[in-house]
Amino acid sequence: MQPTATVLVYSDDSNTREQVRLAAGRRPAPDAPLVEFLECATPAAALKELDRGGIDVCVFDGESSPMGGMGLCRQVKDEVFNCPPVLVLIGRPQDAWLATWSRAEAAVTLPVDPVEFAAALASLLREKRALSAQ
Repeated sequence: MQPTATVLVYSDDSNTREQVRLAAGRRPAPDAPLVEFLECATPAAALKELDRGGIDVCVFDGESSPMGGMGLCRQVKDEVFNCPPVLVLIGRPQDAWLATWSRAEAAVTLPVDPVEFAAALASLLREKRALSAQ
C-alpha cells in the first residue's frame, strides 16, 4: 500500500483551493507520496485541523481574508508543536521577503503555476519524509 500525505490548504477563495488541488494532482512527483487534501476556508478551521494533527504539509494563501496566509504561517510556527512545513502562495514575486518573514519553507506566486507548485510541494514532502525517517 502506498503511503499517503495529508496537505492542508487554507484559502478563503474556493478557486485558489481548486488551483492547488489541480496543480498537485494525486501525486506531485513520481517519488512523492499520494496526497489527500484537507481544505479550510477560515483561519479558525485551519488551526483546528493543525491541532488535531496528522498534517504533512500546509499550503496557505497569502492573499486570503480576513487573515492572510503569511500571518497565519507565522502564528502556527510559534504556536504549533512540530509544525509541518508551509508553502505560501504570494501575490507577486516581490512578496518573497514576506514569505521569509512568515518562516514559510517555500513560496510560489499566484495564479498557481502547476509545474512550479508541484515541484515545491514535492520537495517539502520529500523533506518531511526524510525528517520522519530519522
